[in-house]
Amino acid sequence: MSTELRRLRNYIGGEFRDAADGRTTEVVNPATGEAYATAPLSGAADVDAAMAAAAEAFPGWRDTTPAERQRALLKVADAFEERAEELIAAEVENTGKPTGLTRTEEIPPMVDQIRFFAGAARMLEGKGAGEYMEGLTSFVRREPVGVCAQVAPWNYPMMMAVWKFAPAIAAGNTVVLKPSDTTPASTVLIAEILGSILPKGVFNVVCGDRDTGRLMVEHPTPAMASITGSVRAGMAVAESASKDLKRVHLELGGKAPVVVFEDVDIAKAVAGISEAGYFNAGQDCTAATRVLVHESVHDEFVQALAKAASDIKTGMPDDEDVLYGPLNNPNQLKQVETFIELLPAHARVEAGGKRVGDKGYFYAPTVVSGLKQDDEIIQQEVFGPVITVQSFTDEDQAVAYANGVDYALASSVWTKDHARAMRMSKKLDFGCVWINTHIPLVAEMPHGGFKKSGYGKDLSAYGFDDYTRVKHVMTSLED
Repeated sequence: MSTELRRLRNYIGGEFRDAADGRTTEVVNPATGEAYATAPLSGAADVDAAMAAAAEAFPGWRDTTPAERQRALLKVADAFEERAEELIAAEVENTGKPTGLTRTEEIPPMVDQIRFFAGAARMLEGKGAGEYMEGLTSFVRREPVGVCAQVAPWNYPMMMAVWKFAPAIAAGNTVVLKPSDTTPASTVLIAEILGSILPKGVFNVVCGDRDTGRLMVEHPTPAMASITGSVRAGMAVAESASKDLKRVHLELGGKAPVVVFEDVDIAKAVAGISEAGYFNAGQDCTAATRVLVHESVHDEFVQALAKAASDIKTGMPDDEDVLYGPLNNPNQLKQVETFIELLPAHARVEAGGKRVGDKGYFYAPTVVSGLKQDDEIIQQEVFGPVITVQSFTDEDQAVAYANGVDYALASSVWTKDHARAMRMSKKLDFGCVWINTHIPLVAEMPHGGFKKSGYGKDLSAYGFDDYTRVKHVMTSLED
């Protein structure tokens, strides 16, 4: 007996709407592999409508005071707290994540981040006014850029939506946001929450696939395109945006090195690294999945990490003992399986390396050792619960191995030697360097990388500044 699927809809100009041509796509719960909803498969007419709504709302929102925007975002944060259980339920259905961890690890940071950007709205910075030429006074205006086209990923659909809309709206912009086609449910609920607080047209949601995102970026209305996603998607956005010189904000892939020196407490390091590597099934651009260990402690570390992996559970959202849930979709599961199937002969699977269960997209916590720097699994992002381990001989080799990939988002160093930690923090070519920890983020500090990990910053005042433009105003002092 078939169950009727819930109908998700776009949110455009303060109204929930189906796609103009009626097309939909099924949304699947990755924990069960079963469809639970349909969402619009939006086309050009839907994108046009959303952009028109955002453009119409922009002058009014731009001209609000920073205090008004702050008050609105503080109300949004309060509403997120009040409706936390609804948000958690939508996100768990979206992703299959553990319910308890979603409640403790996602809702509080999201609320804090919204409140941070509410405050940032009142901290617009620029050079002080002054007479830099005789008889003339100059000052700087910091202004919103305009309509922002934003594309969020499926690994943290709810939190990444916050990272997109909060700084943009705080700065006085209006937004058209597209969630991933596999995880639209929590974003549609966010639209309902924001729609009850913000003027219509300030925040719009358009559901759809990769082609919908392409239409948004190619559209002439947005002044800025922001995407969190794959390197391939980021390159396509940058190329498309270049045709009319849109601003681009890209947070792309990662291959974070975790450099472990011989003086560490092995048990403590393994505990921190395994949690940071397997959390969210390793579906995190900053995940601690590429470990470099000094040769003198390599074997001991691998043994301890394999034991830790064997003790970690994956399973259904309501199981309180699991650290992570399923991979997001069958394509991602296949990608992880293929990486393991195509391992070179010199690689050794120390733990895991297999699918778990016969429904959903679960994969066991996996450890692979014996790898070389040019192996594909070292060079390419797996985006799954797989931790690789390499051996190094000295600090110079550790730096060479760490920096020897195309990604440059995040990294960590594990050592008791303060001077060594400071040297490594300088030499590691990554947007973030953690020392004796891995993966914590705070709203006040920037998140973003270099090289093929993209450019622009999320979080912090730097992330807020990305959604503003600077204007020089000069006036004569003569009558």
